[in-house]
Amino acid sequence: MNRKALLSIILLSITFSAVAQKSQLRIARNTIGKLQAAIVAKADVNKQMNIIGEGLKATQSAQVDRKTKKYPETWAIAAYLNSYLAIIDEKDPEKYYQDALALIDTAKQLDRFHENEKLLEAAVLNTFVIKQEKGNRAFSSYDYSTALGYLKELSDYFPQDSTLALNTAIACRNLRNYNQALTYYNRAIETGASNPVIYQHLAEIYASKFDIENAIKVLETGQKRNPSNIFIVNDLVNLLLDNERFDKAEKTLEEAIKLEGQNKELYYLYGYLKQLKRQHTQAETAYNTALSMDPNFFPALYQLGTVYINMGNDVLKSDKANRMQLYEEHINKSENILTHAYEIAPNDRQTIQLLIEINTRKQRYDKVDELKERLQEF
Repeated sequence: MNRKALLSIILLSITFSAVAQKSQLRIARNTIGKLQAAIVAKADVNKQMNIIGEGLKATQSAQVDRKTKKYPETWAIAAYLNSYLAIIDEKDPEKYYQDALALIDTAKQLDRFHENEKLLEAAVLNTFVIKQEKGNRAFSSYDYSTALGYLKELSDYFPQDSTLALNTAIACRNLRNYNQALTYYNRAIETGASNPVIYQHLAEIYASKFDIENAIKVLETGQKRNPSNIFIVNDLVNLLLDNERFDKAEKTLEEAIKLEGQNKELYYLYGYLKQLKRQHTQAETAYNTALSMDPNFFPALYQLGTVYINMGNDVLKSDKANRMQLYEEHINKSENILTHAYEIAPNDRQTIQLLIEINTRKQRYDKVDELKERLQEF
């Protein structure tokens, strides 16, 4: 919704009762026609404001007349003129905006037969221009409580506007109003919003409510609409892994890798999945593929180091005649990989701890003391 779109709505074909009424109401009514003609002709603001001034003077007189003050038309015209003036006046738009809101309420109360429905709708839409500006300013200033008051009303009136729905959802989320956030995130999705963050936020809310099935469904929908987005795949796979849906996680990753075969994050996740399933050789292959794309990719380096430790421990439990030799080979590989990881992330405590264990096994006590001192530095 934008100002230009709303202003076009005020050009209505409004019909009025032919019943003879007081002259001031007739003047006010004629003002609506003059104003619409001026808008179509793209008359300057001053001319439009002069026309509105004429109409407001007439409505003020009609509002105190004992007969016309009872007519809903009197208040509807005044509401419309004030609402439009709130848009074009630069000196005191807030006054006209507040006046328009009060006049709209009065007109609606009097208009029991909805004879001025179109005129009141135009007035309401004009106030929505102001409300959107207020809501957007508050949203941009992180004043989500104020923003929500405006954006929620607008989104409910314009449910097909995905941007309004999304901003309303974000305001709700930041105010920890998660139930309402669900409503507006889902509305944004239903109206075609595809921004991957929407699906991530919505899934987080479902997961926080222990609604894992809906969290998975949301991320799957997000992946379909954003097939190349690694962050959605990452969230989906991690959610599946956390809930031991290993087969589904594997299928998701394999499909993603087919689309994005040069993404190190995907191969890292695939390696991690295989590692959880204790398929160490396949995990090793996946991590090495990720490292072939980025030799300094720390998560893959660290996990590959742990894979070699696990492979070494497994071979120790076997009945192979050369198991000690194989064990040492795996531990040496782990040490080389973890040393590289340590060079990249010297403050990672887990990496340091594993290197301490390896060097302790190899009786390199000077190196052990050095690494322990490093741990005490942070």
